Amino acid sequence: MESVIIIVFIVGYLAITLEHNLKLDKLIPALVMMAVCWALVALGIDSFSNWFDSANHGLVEGFAEKAHEAKMHLVEETLLHHLGKTAEILVFLLGAMTIVEIIDYFDGFSTIKGFVTFKGKKKLLWMFSILAFILSAIIDNLTATIVLISILQKIVKTREDRIWFAGLIIIAANAGGAFSPIGDVTTTMLWIGDKVSTGMLFAYLFIPSLLCMVVPTIIATYLPAFKGDINFDENEVEKPKSQHSAKMLYLGLGAILFVPFFKTVTHLPPYVGMMLSLGIVATFAEIYSRTKFSLTDFDSEASDLNAHHSPVHTSLSKVEMPSILFFLGILMAVAALESLGILFNFADSLKQGIPLIGTEVEATKVSDLVVLLLGVGSAVIDNVPLVAASLGMFSEPLDNPLWHFIAFSAGTGGSMLIIGSAAGVVAMGMEKIDFFWYLKKISWLALIGFLIGSAAFVVLREFI
Repeated sequence: MESVIIIVFIVGYLAITLEHNLKLDKLIPALVMMAVCWALVALGIDSFSNWFDSANHGLVEGFAEKAHEAKMHLVEETLLHHLGKTAEILVFLLGAMTIVEIIDYFDGFSTIKGFVTFKGKKKLLWMFSILAFILSAIIDNLTATIVLISILQKIVKTREDRIWFAGLIIIAANAGGAFSPIGDVTTTMLWIGDKVSTGMLFAYLFIPSLLCMVVPTIIATYLPAFKGDINFDENEVEKPKSQHSAKMLYLGLGAILFVPFFKTVTHLPPYVGMMLSLGIVATFAEIYSRTKFSLTDFDSEASDLNAHHSPVHTSLSKVEMPSILFFLGILMAVAALESLGILFNFADSLKQGIPLIGTEVEATKVSDLVVLLLGVGSAVIDNVPLVAASLGMFSEPLDNPLWHFIAFSAGTGGSMLIIGSAAGVVAMGMEKIDFFWYLKKISWLALIGFLIGSAAFVVLREFI
């Protein structure tokens, strides 16, 4: 039965990877894979010899000798445990996405356009790279990419120029998301899973992430594509549509940045702080929109009429629920493999089975090699299940360097192919960037940034 579950997972994984070829939204195979895997676990529970206790991170002793009822009770407890941990991530993401949509409701991101007062391509490249690096650490790399490419389209009119800028924005956004607990969904998973802390994540990854952004940008400034000036008329830049645009931008970004501090002080799960931040931002949004609206009153016609104009309801309606459901499916499917001890046993065999030529490898070097392969793998397939699998494979404690290296590798490795990260996929859609164009023009820059950042991490690790 274990073999059947693994086959179901591999088939579902391939369907997710080949999303664009199959023209099938990846949330569909993710949800089907999750349901089928857990159904097979329940049906074949008496045939399994191992059961993994996620709370204690070890195999349950004497599982094979337990009665059927006891095993089913263990399945229910484990399922509830994983659902709770997954829900923490989903509620956190839902809050963050809603705050970003509220900022956009007030056209807050248009404030950034006011920073553009020059026409040099090199200066513009540095501005977008730095903004992508900073914004992705606050509002996540996917949203930062959408915001900056939208602004880029207002400033750079020639598509041939824009796709070069977009390529470097992808690299910078993924680099910026790696060192922040709220900058990339995979880093958020590690943070919420108590594998990394905010302070140590910054200490370990800020310099490697910065080098991952800076080095490719420096190299790019010497390329012909970034020589000369752009044709840009300052009068063409749209003014903010709302007088509260700047206020909502700073309030929203500040509210998201508040979440790690809230977690540090209260030791509560991050989603609690995110809900508090959402409540505060939503309050100001309602005040600024001058709309009287009650979240609990859905019966009256007046409420429905006002809800249409409410920034909270409008923003919630724009949140990408397919992404939320995809995370639910993939994380719970990986949890099924973890519960059977498959990932735990695979990690042990991996640690023992990767030799260097004629020598005995230290555990750290083996782990580094595995993590680098994870980074390369994240360029080909989705990094969310890769990191989810690593959570079940390794049992290192909080802030072990391994977890920080996984955060960096999974976050930045996806830049090497345009389909390797959410930021790359959305840029590909917004600018119709060709896969092979990116592979030829941008991938080598991303690879250099990834390798230099990884080397910097290995060196920095010895001093922390």
